[in-house]
Amino acid sequence: MKRRHLISLALLAGTAARAQPNGLVEGQNFVRLEKPQGRPAGGKIDVIEFFSYACPHCHAFEPDLDAWIKRVPQDVAVRRVPVPFLANAANFQRTYYALEALGLVDAVQSKVFAAVHVQGLRLGKPEEIADLVARNGGDAAKFLAHFQSFSVAAAQTRASKMTDDYAVDGVPSLVVDGRYQTSPGMAGGPKQALAVVDALIQRVRRA
Repeated sequence: MKRRHLISLALLAGTAARAQPNGLVEGQNFVRLEKPQGRPAGGKIDVIEFFSYACPHCHAFEPDLDAWIKRVPQDVAVRRVPVPFLANAANFQRTYYALEALGLVDAVQSKVFAAVHVQGLRLGKPEEIADLVARNGGDAAKFLAHFQSFSVAAAQTRASKMTDDYAVDGVPSLVVDGRYQTSPGMAGGPKQALAVVDALIQRVRRA
């Protein structure tokens, strides 16, 4: 190995060693957003999952994320934001916000993922999604009313803007406190990504 390569590796090792509070390595298992976003009102530490029902990696991540959400401490607020890219994006954005308005995210979220990635359904029509909701304890007519509502359209617009503001170009992606971003791909797996989020939350608390 050439000497300059040895020097470069030594410098990289030193940088990594200085950047590992709680086992974190900036640039390796998380990055800082170039344009940090403000914390929402309420004072809690904000954690956002950017996702798409069309994303197989989001489907694989869902069980670990769901279990993690159920144990987050009281000073942490978790939000999900459906992104405006990948297949059927507009319908899937509206689907999430209609489910949220009806209080059905916990009951139906995994069912939508399973319909797409296990059953192979496209869910390209609102009526097909409404039928899925009805089969899982919801009301099809109420779902369609929310799906087509102004409030859900406004939420869809906000989600698309947030995706741009946070410079998200892949999913699933997790953003902590509007400053730090990680993902299962970056961290080495779903559980590892959530461990990174936990460590970032601790960092925000200390700050």
